[in-house]
Amino acid sequence: MGLVPIRRARPEDVPVMVGLAEELAEYERARADCHLTVDQLHDALFRPTPALFGHVAEVDGAVVGMALWFLNFSTWRGTHGIYLEDLYVRPSERGSGLGRALLTELARECVANGYARLEWAVLDWNASAIGFYRSLGAAPMDEWTVFRLTDKALHDLGSSD
Repeated sequence: MGLVPIRRARPEDVPVMVGLAEELAEYERARADCHLTVDQLHDALFRPTPALFGHVAEVDGAVVGMALWFLNFSTWRGTHGIYLEDLYVRPSERGSGLGRALLTELARECVANGYARLEWAVLDWNASAIGFYRSLGAAPMDEWTVFRLTDKALHDLGSSD
């Protein structure tokens, strides 16, 4: 495979990116939980001081993959890192190097900015993704469990005195 076109997301990419997020939610067996709108993603990516960033992968001028990410901070390392929220490549393009190219671009972003790490979560049942990530040298954080507050629990805690 020759040069893989990976670039920063542009405003005109947002509708396709929302569609990719919906495809990812379907793949992860959670489509009903995906409520992302074009307006929400556009605002998050392109407000004056964005907290979300995105890269896309193109094949023949069409966006077929994306990486959505934001900065985190490691108090142990004393510097930022990238948290990859979503990495998705359409099934028809998997195995073509686009996932690797997207992750390579994020690794370059880390190196260029002095960020200490690139991290993400993967579903336990997604053996193909886990194998792919391990092939890149990524290591699972087996001693860590992700916790999340949403919906009623989040509102209850946020409304408590």
